[in-house]
Order: sequence, then C-alpha cells, then structure tokens
Amino acid sequence: MSSRRPLRLDPIAEARRQWADHGWSEAAAGMAAVTSVIRAHQIYMARVESRLRPLGLSFARYELLMVLTFSRQGALPLNKLGARLQVHPTSVTNAVDRLEDQGLIARVAHPTDRRTTLARITPAGRALAGEATAVLNEAVFSDPGLDPAQVEQLVAILTGLRRSSGDFEDSLRRS
Repeated sequence: MSSRRPLRLDPIAEARRQWADHGWSEAAAGMAAVTSVIRAHQIYMARVESRLRPLGLSFARYELLMVLTFSRQGALPLNKLGARLQVHPTSVTNAVDRLEDQGLIARVAHPTDRRTTLARITPAGRALAGEATAVLNEAVFSDPGLDPAQVEQLVAILTGLRRSSGDFEDSLRRS
C-alpha cells in the first residue's frame, strides 16, 4: 500500500517494550493501542488524501460534500454541519469557503430564519462528490488492508471506544 520501504522492526512494539522496561508496564498496552490507532489514522489519511488531491478535494471538504449529499434538501445550516462533522465552527467556515470558491456549494439564506445561513450543494458539487466516492470506494474503502472479518471487528472495537468516550448516543436521529 505504501511506496516506501517498511521498517525492519515495529517502532510501536519497541516503544511498548521500552515502556515496560522503564517501569510503566501497566500503561504499556494502552500506549501501544493509542499510538497504533494514531499511526493507522496517518496511513489511511495518506491513502485518502492521495486519491482526493487530483480532484481538488481534501477529506474534510469531501466529508462536507457527502453530508450535504445525504441531507434531505441538499442544504444544512453551518452550525449543523459542524455538529455532524464534529469540527469547530471555524473549520466548517474554512471548508465552506473553499467549496464555495470551487463552485461546489453555495451559501443561501434560510427560508424561515433570517439569522441562519445554509450551505447548499450545487450540481457540480454532487457530481464531484459522486466521482470522489467512486474513487475512494475503489482505491481505499473496498480494500482497507484487512480481511472482511477483521474489518467488522475493528469497526466494532472502535465503535465501542467512541461510545464509551461520549462520541454519540445509541439512538439514530434523522434530519
């Protein structure tokens, strides 16, 4: 998956050994788990970003397009976008600015609340979101580097972590 040569030893396993050797045995497994998740994130982001870059998108902007694509009206208030994407309002504003400059979304007035601005996906935005999804499905999501049973295990484990961290409630809400 990576074009660089693999390391001859696993640096996280070595760090775990060092943790134990330095008297932190009770925290060594947790350090290895957290560090492994962070490294896996870096690996996946590199794969995703390398596929989106030729399309003029970052993963953050792709996610925003997809949230709008999946919304009933193709438009959401900026604060709702931030909540759905779990990002700071400034990040939403920056992503909306970039997507608007690209002609992929438009800011529009809310039909009933003058204080609220909506981000609405444009036809060009829908088309690019579809193209980007096809690329990511083919090059990344269909082969995440694990067999299907491991993928399901990983999703279950990470869902448990996210749930126990207060990332979401179990009830599914639609908008």
